[in-house]
Order: sequence, then structure tokens, then C-alpha cells
Amino acid sequence: MTPHAFRAPLGVLLFSLALAAPALAQAPAHPDQLKFPPFTYVPPKAATYRTKLANGTVAYLVPDKTTPLITVHVLMRMGPQLDPAGKEGLAAMCGNLLTRSGTATLTADQVEQKVAGLGAQLDSNTGGGGGGFFGLGGVPIGATEGRATVNLLAKDVDQGLALLVDCLKTAQFQPDRMKLYKDQALQNMKRRNDESGEIEEREWGALLRGEDHWSNRWTTQASIDGITVEDLKAFQKRYVGPRNFVLAVSGDFDRATMTKKLEKAFAAWPTPGEKPATPAAPVKPSDAGWFMVEKDVNQGRVSIGLPAMDRYDADWAAARVMNDILGGGGFTARLVNRIRSDEGLAYSVNSRIEGGTYYAEPWRLVFQSKVRSVAYATQIAMTEIGKMRDSLVTTSELEASRNKFIESLPVQFETANAIAGTLAVEELTGRYERDPAYFAELATRLRAVTAEDVRRVARRVLDPDKMTILMVGNTKDMLAGDDKHDASLVKMAGGEPKRLPLRDPLTMKKLQAVPN
Repeated sequence: MTPHAFRAPLGVLLFSLALAAPALAQAPAHPDQLKFPPFTYVPPKAATYRTKLANGTVAYLVPDKTTPLITVHVLMRMGPQLDPAGKEGLAAMCGNLLTRSGTATLTADQVEQKVAGLGAQLDSNTGGGGGGFFGLGGVPIGATEGRATVNLLAKDVDQGLALLVDCLKTAQFQPDRMKLYKDQALQNMKRRNDESGEIEEREWGALLRGEDHWSNRWTTQASIDGITVEDLKAFQKRYVGPRNFVLAVSGDFDRATMTKKLEKAFAAWPTPGEKPATPAAPVKPSDAGWFMVEKDVNQGRVSIGLPAMDRYDADWAAARVMNDILGGGGFTARLVNRIRSDEGLAYSVNSRIEGGTYYAEPWRLVFQSKVRSVAYATQIAMTEIGKMRDSLVTTSELEASRNKFIESLPVQFETANAIAGTLAVEELTGRYERDPAYFAELATRLRAVTAEDVRRVARRVLDPDKMTILMVGNTKDMLAGDDKHDASLVKMAGGEPKRLPLRDPLTMKKLQAVPN
């Protein structure tokens, strides 16, 4: 065949160009001029997937025939808020060992062999046991919650469910597995002062919520050593039961059939379990002011913030937009542009407003800079905070932020596992009951946010006189500042910041105070 066989007739080419000409003529001169239809997304309704088992446990069942797998999560309210005095770390240890320490009929090794034989994953933990949040289909679980999970092929679901339930009912807390956990916990404790980031998180929590708050009752060598098998079994008996369960189930199953399997698996429970009370809010006000911790490193860590609001606050949508524009929006955020892009003072700059699940949590700005640059970077941060309070955000900033939140909504529900997990977490943490229309109305609430709303909530939340400013690093160099800029921590603080001592990593008692 000759090359001419591939040529279209000239008339056909001219006709095709004529048809395309109007479309080409209408192409915008710049991508910014592109027009798109309004974005609409209807989030899944909880009632579609929610069912209540005969024992009262709520389950969210989301079938997905595109995968050969099934995932079963058992969510519980179980975290350090439940630790008895002197037994700090009990909830985390129990949560971790539920699926790792044998059952009434199987040793820990036999459980692992059975899991491996099924090609499954079996796991359990608490949010407080992993140093913060852990993921559930992209959904973060807080420090006050725990979960046990099995993931395996759909054809093996009966065996997987039986194994998961056996662990939850009859975990034996084998001595060798307890010893391994305690040894690892002790090694982690010994490294508590090695990283400035861990020091920063620890002291920030103490300043914002008070050392008497449950979130700041840290584990110690004595508390971990003092936990016994009897303590673990008593804790399990009290909290690991149907009254404290919410199930999230996704994968290749028929809804009616899976409901029957769950009814059978969770029916005969030795104890009903207890649903704990809502985690207690801090009692004392946060410690406002300027604070420093000495750590001989050349990068200073800075946290600036104050208690803000819970997620049910009428200003929650406006506060999210405000924070996004100020520091939470990545490279488009003002603080990132000024501190990182314009001045090159920090690689990572981020602010967040957490919208507390059970009580008001902080708005917080964090960044890391060379110790001699900390003063100047902090001065820029305080200036930008003031601008957010004093002036209106631009129309483009407002629209970009609102649209980002609205258009990212589907990500929270992009898989069956994410749908089941998100809805189950809403049930467990109470938003399903208090604000059942949250996801359905979220886009509307965000679209209603105005520039004036942003300024109003900035004035409400970002009060410089009530802020806590914490710096960790070489204090001498941070106080000295650099030679290029007239920025002084002493001037900003109205005197030298208060020095906070390090803590003994095994007892968490404060070491000798550092004089100002």
C-alpha cells in the first residue's frame, strides 16, 4: 500500500476545518477565562447505609462489587481519657494488644499464622497509641478513639469475622507480647527529648490545655511497668463490647447477607461493654504569652495559636475559609507566600483550625526556621495575622478557598471504605446526632461565607493578646536574631520569653528550670 492510501480527500479536510472553526474561534485567550458549569455533588446519606443490629450496635454497610475484598472496622471510644491515674498508657496498650496477644483458643503465633494463611490483615490500635491520628479509608480518627480491623478476600469473610470477634472477646494479653510492647514503649520514652518536634508538641499541649488535662497525663516508666494482665482484662471487659461499638463494613457482599453475618458474629458477647462519657474539656484557661525551650539545634520550631472553636460553632465554615487563606492553603496562602516564597525563611509553613470534636480546639500556626531567623519570621507572621483581622480578603482569595473546600468534598467519599468509615466516625463522635445535615449542607454553608464573615471571624479568633507563642531551639541565637532585620523577640514579647525546662523522659517531671 502506498503512502497516498492514508490521505483523506481534500474536500473532507476542508469540511472538517470549517466545522472546527467556530469552536476554535470561541477558545478563550487565557485559561483563566475558561467557563465551567456549576459544580454540584450530593454526598451519601447516612440513612442509606445505616443499620442497627439486634444488640443495639450501629453498622454502616457499603457494598462494592468492584473489589474481591471485604473490610470490617470495629470503632470504639477508647483512648487516654480512660486511663486510671498511675496507669497511663493502659488504653493504648489494650488497643494494640487486642489482636496481637492471642485468644482463648489460639496463641499469638497461631493467630498470625491463621491471618497469613488467609492472606488477610488484622490490626487494632487507639489514636492515642500511635502518637496522634491514624487513617481509616482516608478518615482521621482522633486520640480518643480506637479500632480493630480485618481485611481479607470476600470468600473468607466468615473466618475473618470469627477471628476478629475472638480477639475482641477473649484477648489473652500473653506475657511475652506484653513484655515486647513495654520494651518498645520504654525505648520510645528514652528518645522523648531527642527531637525538637516532640518537645514542641508536648509543651504546646501543656500550655494550651493544662498539665492536669487528660491529654497531658503522659505515660511514664512507672505507669507502663505497673500495668498488669488483670488491668488489661478489666479494661477490655469494661469497654470492649457492643455498647461501645460502631461498625464500618465495605466490600464485595450482599447487604442482607452481611447483616445476618454481623448479627451472628456480635450476638453472644460475654459483657455488653460500656460507652464512655464524652472526653472532658480543659478546665483551666490556656497560658497566653511567649515561651521558649532550650534545644541545641540550628532550626527553631515555632507554634503560635490559641483556643478557637468546636466543629458545631456557627462560624466554623467561615473559620475554615479564613484559615485557608491565611496559612492553611498551601502555596496560595498568605503566610506561606510571605515566609517561604518571598523571604525564604522556612520550608514548611502551615496553619490549621481543628474544630474540636468534643470541645474547642486551637487555631495554630507552625513553622520551622533557622534559629537566627526565628524573630524575623515570627514578626512577619504576626503582621499577616494583623492584616487578616484588619482588612477584607480579595474576591479571588475568597472564591478560590470556598471552591477548594466544596470541590474536595467527594474525596471524603471516593471509595466504599471511605464512605463506611466517614459515616461510622460521624456516628461514633456524635455529629450524626447533633448535626445530621452537615455533609448535605456543607457546600451551601461554604458558599454563604463572605469577605466580611472572614474578617469578623478573624477578629473573633485571632486575638494577639490571648495567643500562646512557643519556640524550641537554641534560645541564645533565637533571641539574638539576625543582622539584616530589625526584629526582636524581646520587643514583640514585651520582655524575655519565659523559659520552660525539659522533662525527664521516663518520669515526665520537669528538670531544673532554666533562668530567664
